[in-house]
Amino acid sequence: MEQHFIEEKTFERKDYSENRLEKCDYELCTFSNCNFSNSDLSKIRFIECEFYDCNLSSVNLHETGFQEVIFKGCKMIGLNFEKCNDFAFSIKAENCQLNHSIFYKQKLSKTIFAKSKLQEVDFTDCDLNSSVFDDCDLLNTIFDNTDLQNADFRNSYNFTIDPENNRIKGAKFTLETVIGLLNKYNIKIEPNH
Repeated sequence: MEQHFIEEKTFERKDYSENRLEKCDYELCTFSNCNFSNSDLSKIRFIECEFYDCNLSSVNLHETGFQEVIFKGCKMIGLNFEKCNDFAFSIKAENCQLNHSIFYKQKLSKTIFAKSKLQEVDFTDCDLNSSVFDDCDLLNTIFDNTDLQNADFRNSYNFTIDPENNRIKGAKFTLETVIGLLNKYNIKIEPNH
């Protein structure tokens, strides 16, 4: 039995926490103000879809495919992206809450995270080469053996990155944000008088 496609459809104000989203491939679809919290999106593929003001917290993402998917204004707390299908995985998040999510070993090069909360997110062993963190709160986010080459942290804050344990060649920081690279040394940096 082959999976069918749903294309170019808009889903508004649906509650999938009670009734599960149909298991198929969604292409060029828009989900607006939908509640997916604690639902099962396993083995569903989203291709060039957009999610606006949706609640996706604690969703099951086993073998879920996200290919060129945009999330705007979404609540996405506690998601385990490690379980997603790796094939052409590509997301963009703007004005989202991704706290406590796991991206372990995901290929996220050139990913854009804008105006989002990424507190206590796990980026261990990720490829974030050339990714952009624009005005993001990265409090207690884990970067461990992470490829951060050419990544842009100039407008983000509250991050701690160990330069000895991550690849940061070409990464962009400002004078104010570079302190996040020195936290492990427990030194005091004071402004000039």
